[in-house]
Amino acid sequence: MAPSAKWLPDGKRLHLQHGPSDLIVYAEGAQDAAYEAAVARFQTVIEEVTRELSFLKSEVLPRSVSPRGKIARRMFFAAVQFAEEGYITPMIAVAGAIADEILEAMTTAACLKRAYVNNGGDIALYLTSGTSFETLMAGVDGGALGRLKLSEASGIGGIATSGRHGRSLSRGIADSVTVLAPSAALADAGATMVANAVDLKGHPAITRRAANDVKDDSDLGAFPVVTGCGALSVSEKTRALQNGLAEAEKFCRNGWINAASLHLQNVAVSTETAAKFLTHRDHAYV
Repeated sequence: MAPSAKWLPDGKRLHLQHGPSDLIVYAEGAQDAAYEAAVARFQTVIEEVTRELSFLKSEVLPRSVSPRGKIARRMFFAAVQFAEEGYITPMIAVAGAIADEILEAMTTAACLKRAYVNNGGDIALYLTSGTSFETLMAGVDGGALGRLKLSEASGIGGIATSGRHGRSLSRGIADSVTVLAPSAALADAGATMVANAVDLKGHPAITRRAANDVKDDSDLGAFPVVTGCGALSVSEKTRALQNGLAEAEKFCRNGWINAASLHLQNVAVSTETAAKFLTHRDHAYV
């Protein structure tokens, strides 16, 4: 099917869809030029990524050579930051990288006050002086986990959420991990890596299968992914979350992400930096 573009019922946001990419686009300012640029750039996104798919599904190592395509390079740059943390491929940042690319096309073509591109929950964000962006962190049941408020001064260019209930397979047991980062690609990769670290190795309540048994074209191959997690005690949940939090704090110190909020079975933790972005918390933080 060809890429499609249509207005959402509010007449202010644009819906772009092609294959696995499902984008909600919003702009304030020279909207017509921005939306026109978004539609034009979106026409070749999937084709461009597919062209280097075999490379993008291969492991990234610290000395790996960068791919050719612009979106592929965004994916690779995000992934290579985390390459020493364990097995990772550029696919870890595909949704965020596409959001970043569409947003750049919009801001290059038009003078905008504020804009965002939401690719299935991975959000590329553009703010100017005096503007802000607010959003809810939603749980797996649709309920609110907390509210985020970002300003231009925050330096946040991307928001992403990962976990075992999301679109992608997870090697950890987190219900959700929301990450703020300088770009959507970095947020996408960071959220996945932190979510993978929320885990209790060998716990009998956790079930796992090889990734390629769950999804035959998974870039994770035979690595085990979580397929279920039973009820855990408060101490077990806290221990699993602390495993992820240690990674998140390290990523913050390295400058790869700005903040993270981690959730597991109605218990949550967050990085020290998250306090200035979380305006309301709906779960019990420990």
